Amino acid sequence: MSATDYSHGAADRPMTAEEKRVILASSLGTVFEWYDFYLAGSLAANINANFFSGVNETAGFIFVLLSFAAGFAVRPFGALVFGRLGDMIGRKYTFLVTMTLMGVATFIVGLLPNYAAIGILAPIAFIICRLMQGLALGGEYGGAATYVAEHSPQGRRGFYTSWIQTTATVGLFASLLVILTLRLSLTPEDFAAWGWRVPFLVSIVLLGVSIWIRLQLNESPAFQKMKEEGSLSKAPLSEAFGNWQNQKIAIIALLGGTAGQAVVWYTGQFYALFFLTQTLKIDGTTANLLIALSLLIGTPFFIFFGSLSDKIGRKPIILAGCLLAAVTYFPLFGKIAEIGNPKLIEAHNSVKVVVKADPAACGSVFDPVAIRVFTQSCDIARRALAANGIKYTSENAAAGSGTVVSINGKDIAVANEDKGFAAKATAAAVEAGYPKVGDATILKAPGIGELFASSRALTLAGLLLVLVIYVTMVYGPIAALLVELFPTRIRYSGMSLPYHIGNGWFGGFLPPTAFAIAASTGDIFSGLWYPIVVALGTFVIGLIFMPETKDRDIFKDG
Repeated sequence: MSATDYSHGAADRPMTAEEKRVILASSLGTVFEWYDFYLAGSLAANINANFFSGVNETAGFIFVLLSFAAGFAVRPFGALVFGRLGDMIGRKYTFLVTMTLMGVATFIVGLLPNYAAIGILAPIAFIICRLMQGLALGGEYGGAATYVAEHSPQGRRGFYTSWIQTTATVGLFASLLVILTLRLSLTPEDFAAWGWRVPFLVSIVLLGVSIWIRLQLNESPAFQKMKEEGSLSKAPLSEAFGNWQNQKIAIIALLGGTAGQAVVWYTGQFYALFFLTQTLKIDGTTANLLIALSLLIGTPFFIFFGSLSDKIGRKPIILAGCLLAAVTYFPLFGKIAEIGNPKLIEAHNSVKVVVKADPAACGSVFDPVAIRVFTQSCDIARRALAANGIKYTSENAAAGSGTVVSINGKDIAVANEDKGFAAKATAAAVEAGYPKVGDATILKAPGIGELFASSRALTLAGLLLVLVIYVTMVYGPIAALLVELFPTRIRYSGMSLPYHIGNGWFGGFLPPTAFAIAASTGDIFSGLWYPIVVALGTFVIGLIFMPETKDRDIFKDG
């Protein structure tokens, strides 16, 4: 099919067999990449036990920093590297490379000997694999979204590209499902010994299938047309980011689109899981089941909102999702807490906790990669209370005085480098009325049957579903918007960078930023101010500066 056929395709005609194959191949490959990427986060405890258990403190600091960088910080660099290749040599071959790189790196993780077997080489090899994954993911999304968009008829681009938008959620769902299945079918000892490796090893089969499917595809018609005309960009990065007009588009795409989209997405899927397990102390299996159910029900809405954006525009749906999220996050998370751990909320209202400290001794508690060592008594106290979901207020103490935490009038002195404070504070809080470990249990025997038999669990899943609906609103149309913002010559490069800065940095920093805010204020809900402010910023900037793109013909933009 020619480029002209696509650009003038009737919006209501049936999807052709070639278009179905394009969407299937692109989506399956991208699901596979996200599945691979999420495994390391979902199995972090097992990875740490196998690869990092013997390193000294300094080496551990470096390795954790590099692991974080691989997960989030290097994604924009992958976007630059593979975006440039995609604009110069083609969409198809570039995302074949990114998929292969991701799959091989993931498979190797499943085979890596642990620290006890090869020593320092174990964490080094793991970090190299994660860096490869981060770079590959930085190139995959832009290639898949661009490739599908350039096969889409005018007037249906939102619908076609929305299938790519399901892949991150489906990849997360698939990784959670595989891990849950293994945990429920193996003993804890077997899972810790070898079962955790199975999801990584299975990826080689997925890689083979994905490569075979993608090899059947042709190059995108828009790229092929430019190649035949000899109008390919010779320096796509310079053209995309060295020219003010294109720079301005990238900045608007980031601040008026992907930044807000990213924080809404990360809040609805990742921070929600963090909040359930770390703040409300709901067991991990139950929390994963609740998230998985909400994702399963919510995923079709990516397609719904992508298709709706073809009719009413990308901009109103994305900005409405940002605004709704910003306005309703506090009541939604408040209700989740009330149902998830009612004793915790009762304690917030009945137990008075005060941190009395010299304000000069209270520093920043921001720890984006979980590697800082906190030694000041004030910081130790605030972080320990926040980690246990304990609400507190602060009072200024005399200069040079030590830190004291008062729990219903019972004072606990906190020393610098006090490693025993958390245990003492937890015991005193429980005595005063805070819930014990296990009080937040929702399912007696976590499983699908128990989940559907519990009205409390289903109510929580419903609230989580609302968060997922917001995710689908902001994420369903974003690929079409980004593709349409940039001309064909620099599309792969241009759209990839703002997407991965938004999702890798604005989104990736969300959980530690939210926790730091909560630890600084003493309010478990105050961390929500981060996604709320960013989402509102995107709403305002997008409303003023973001153009509507749904009617643009991407085959006529050069």
